Amino acid sequence: METALMLPVILFLLFAIIDFGRMFNAQVTLTEAAREGARAVALGHLAGPRVESAVYGLSPVTTTVTSCPIAPDPGADAVVEVRHPFEFITPMAGLAALFGGGLDGPITLTGRGVMPCLG
Repeated sequence: METALMLPVILFLLFAIIDFGRMFNAQVTLTEAAREGARAVALGHLAGPRVESAVYGLSPVTTTVTSCPIAPDPGADAVVEVRHPFEFITPMAGLAALFGGGLDGPITLTGRGVMPCLG
């Protein structure tokens, strides 16, 4: 009887550890990719190749770039934002519904990198 009551809680904790660990890893990867892309843009290169090499294993990824102007002001920044729709691989959504929560659909993770423009 106790097992039947505790099994959903134990499974929820196990699935949460797995999926939120994956989510944290994806967030760190996106942040690093955005930082690499912003550094490339600040140095006058394209952000795409740097971002693509840094987000290895995450797909799909969308990148938004704010480039440096031709003659940058002292306060001008290169900004790169990288987004990824994260999906759970465990049945977290179903178990979260048992506990009153909702995890429907993918969660959009965003990494943002800002570097000063060299001028």
